[in-house]
Amino acid sequence: MLADDRIEIADLHARLAVFLDEGRFEDAGRVYAGDVEVRNPQGATFRGIGTVVENLRRARVDGEHTQRRITDVLVDLAGDEASTSANSLVYAYREGQAPHRTSSMRMAFTVVRTPVGWRFRSVRMTLVWTRADPVAV
Repeated sequence: MLADDRIEIADLHARLAVFLDEGRFEDAGRVYAGDVEVRNPQGATFRGIGTVVENLRRARVDGEHTQRRITDVLVDLAGDEASTSANSLVYAYREGQAPHRTSSMRMAFTVVRTPVGWRFRSVRMTLVWTRADPVAV
């Protein structure tokens, strides 16, 4: 069971990247626990799945897409809860163009087992660096 839990938790990180990149906000319950708490890189904290999704919708920029690479996932499992950490590289781009912004973040999570599987209960993102290039018009 321990190996299966670790695989499911690692998969949860990949699902988070797809959820965010594709803006699948209706699937928030597939990655977040209902009482999730998210601290963004700017230091703002959002509590509850509805508030988190509302903030994600507001933060989207028209015509801008993202592609995330979440790597180096470490899992410290303790029963029905786990602490995880990962690196995230986020490329922001416009359709058909090279990325105009690249950011690196260090992420820390609390993951909990729920009746429907593992979900993020807390997410903390720390910006490591950002590189911005001029956007082609």
